[in-house]
Amino acid sequence: MSVARTELLPLPAHHATTREFAGVSTRSRALSFSVRRTVRPFIEAWSYAPTLPWPASAIDHLAFPLVPVPGTHRRRVDLPMCPAELLWAPGAAPPAAQVGMDGTAVGGGMDGTAVLYLHGGAFLCCGLTTHRHLVSRISATTGAPVLAVGYRMLPRHPIRRAVEDGLDGLRWLVAHGHPAERVVIAGDSAGGFLTFAVAHEAVRLGIGRPAGTVALSPLADLDPRGKLDHPNSHRCAVFPRRAVAVLSTLVERAERLGGEGDEPVASPVDLDLSEMPPALIQTGSEEMTYVDAELMARRLQLAGVSAELQVWEKQVHAFQAAAGVVPESGRAIAEIGRFVRELR
Repeated sequence: MSVARTELLPLPAHHATTREFAGVSTRSRALSFSVRRTVRPFIEAWSYAPTLPWPASAIDHLAFPLVPVPGTHRRRVDLPMCPAELLWAPGAAPPAAQVGMDGTAVGGGMDGTAVLYLHGGAFLCCGLTTHRHLVSRISATTGAPVLAVGYRMLPRHPIRRAVEDGLDGLRWLVAHGHPAERVVIAGDSAGGFLTFAVAHEAVRLGIGRPAGTVALSPLADLDPRGKLDHPNSHRCAVFPRRAVAVLSTLVERAERLGGEGDEPVASPVDLDLSEMPPALIQTGSEEMTYVDAELMARRLQLAGVSAELQVWEKQVHAFQAAAGVVPESGRAIAEIGRFVRELR
């Protein structure tokens, strides 16, 4: 795998580029070996009995050892239908202190830039605790405060409820001195799906066009066929093939819970993307959702949206969460910082 040598300059309009990051460290190989023998068997067991009362909510509670970067500030935020958490790491601009009579920020926040983060977990699990370390590192590398949203999840709530919660998070940032045009929406895995969905809805509803989107190993297509037809369906260290189809079934079942008048949620790859902001998409070269990342980047390009697809050799799904342990993860986080700074 060769590394594409591209200049780290702002992406021009109507431009898409793919950058390949070669090399697999010993620690990265150890991480892949570990998740293949622990996480993957657990997901496979779940796929055979997905309707059992699996303790999905316990995963977030058990993640308390995943502490944020030392010195990170945290503040609980209560959104209308779910909890959220505002974090800013050492060196990051604090959140806007207050909002003046004209609606602009007074104090704090420098240029008003903030990040809205939507966690992964297949729309089923994880939350504020599991992603606190990753979110704090994103705050540190971008120099901006981050609002992480603990959105409503399957199987009790359809995906559109999570989109609504993400929009509430964006509205909260706007109301507290961070204009939508200065907010970067980011997320991993299922949170990558929500990243694009929330950005699209923000534009459609007139909330504002976010500054950019950052999607880490995004699930961008609810149709499982593309993933199952790709060779990576046999290579992925995290997801067994069976789990992909099972998740699709659960999503369809949850969508029917929304009641009459609610439109089924559309996959980001099927949306009208012409008004979307610039995007950074990161994916591992052998993970299950590689095909989604590649397809999303292509669809953005066809819509005339600046997009950068980064392909990291043999990195596991959402490998950025291992920053501080795996060197490639730290480099990927640094790339996120570079992308966000160039949007300013």
